[in-house]
Amino acid sequence: MAGSPLSALDVAFLCLESEKSPMHMGAVITFTARRPVDPAALTAILAERAARLPKLRQRARSELFPPGAASWAEDPDFVAADHVHHAALSSLYEPDPLAAYASRWIAEPLDTGRPLWDLTLVTGLPDGKFALLMKLHHALTDGAGAYAVAAGLLDGVKLPERKPAPTRIPAQRSTLDTMKGALGTVWDQANEAAGIASSVVRATRPTLSPVSAPSSAERRLGFVRLPLAELRRVRQAHGGTTNDVVLAVLSGALREWLVNRGHRADGRTLRALIPVSVRGRAGDQLGGNKLSGYLCDLPVGEDDPVERLRVVRRAMTRNKAAGPSRGAGALPLLAGRVPSLLHRLGTRTAGQAAPLLFDLVITTVPLPPARLSIDGAELSEVYPFVPLAPRHAVGIAVATYRDSVHIGLQVNGEAVPDIGSLRDAVLKSTSRLLDAS
Repeated sequence: MAGSPLSALDVAFLCLESEKSPMHMGAVITFTARRPVDPAALTAILAERAARLPKLRQRARSELFPPGAASWAEDPDFVAADHVHHAALSSLYEPDPLAAYASRWIAEPLDTGRPLWDLTLVTGLPDGKFALLMKLHHALTDGAGAYAVAAGLLDGVKLPERKPAPTRIPAQRSTLDTMKGALGTVWDQANEAAGIASSVVRATRPTLSPVSAPSSAERRLGFVRLPLAELRRVRQAHGGTTNDVVLAVLSGALREWLVNRGHRADGRTLRALIPVSVRGRAGDQLGGNKLSGYLCDLPVGEDDPVERLRVVRRAMTRNKAAGPSRGAGALPLLAGRVPSLLHRLGTRTAGQAAPLLFDLVITTVPLPPARLSIDGAELSEVYPFVPLAPRHAVGIAVATYRDSVHIGLQVNGEAVPDIGSLRDAVLKSTSRLLDAS
C-alpha cells in the first residue's frame, strides 16, 4: 500500500483542513468491562493492534507530479503508542464528563504531517464502563472504511478478504479500438461531471440558512440512544425504511430546535447532504473515500410527524431512483473528477460556500449485527461524529448497533452553546412519532 496515491477527493479533504474546520471523523465507543480496567495494559493492546494495520502506519506526502497530487508513504518515525492516550475522568464538576471531555478532544485537529489518526482510552466512567475515542481524518477513509479500521482494534473481527480479479485473456483489439475505448471512458466521465456541476449550480440557494454560522474551533457533542424496536414499529405502521424514520425524527427535532432558538419553522425546509458509499461489498475496505451523496430537503416546516415521514419517504425514493451518480448530492463524485492541483488552489475557498448548497450533513455508519468487544469487554454504545463543513453549525451521524440506534450530534460550540436542547428535541420528536403510530 506504500506509495499508493490519494484520490482527488482525498486531497480535497486535506485541503479543507483548518484549525476551525478540522476534517476528521470521530467516534465515542463505550464498553462494559467484566473486570477492573488496567489502562496501561489496554493501551498497549490498542497500540499493538493499530501497528498491524498498514493504513495507520502511513502519512500523506505531497508529490511533485502530477502537480498538487499526494500519496501515502510509510512514516519512518511511526510509533503506534504515540497515537494512543489515556484519560481518567472525574464526575465532580460536570453533569456528563464523557461528553464534556470528548467535546474538547474532537476539537483538536490532527497533525497532517503524521499518520492521520488518534485513540484515547477514557476510564473513570460509572458502572464499570470505559470508552474508546477514535479520530480518523476524512482523507484517510470514509465512514464505511472507518469501521474497517476500527475492526482491526477489536477482538476477533475478520474483514472480507480482497479477492484477486479473475485472470482473463484480453481480447485482441486494434490500437484504434483501444484509443476509442479510452476516449469513450473520458467522455462519459466528463459528461457525468458536467451534469453534476450543472445540478450543483441550479441547487445553490441565494440566502444562508438559520443553521449557518461563522466557523469556530469550539465543539460540543451530544449522545442520543433510541430503541431500534420503536423505530421499526413506526416503519411498520407508516412504511419506508428505518433510515427514513430516523430522518423524519431528525426533521422534527430540528423543527423544535429552530423554534427554541427563535427562528420561524413553518414553511421552511433544511437541506441535508446524505453521503452514500459506492464502496464494493467485499474487499477494498481500507481504501480511501468512495463517496457520492443525496440532497434531501427535510420538512421542518411540517408540524404533523406522520406527514414529515411521508415527505421524507418520497424524497428518498426519488433520490434512490435517480441513483447516487446524478444530481447536486453527487458533489463528492464531482470532487473526485477535479484535478488535485485545483483542490490545492481553491477548495478551501470553495468550501466556505457549503451553506449555499446544503445546511447540514447527516451520515449513517454501517455496523455488523454481531456482538463486538475489546479485551473481553463488550461494546455497549457507539456514537459516530461527522466533521462540520465550513460555516455549518450542526452535523449528525447515525449508527445502528444491536438493539439501538445511536445518534452523534456535533455542533459549533460558539454558535450552539447548549447542545442539550437539540438532544432533548430528538427524544421529543421520537415520542411524537411513536404516539402517532
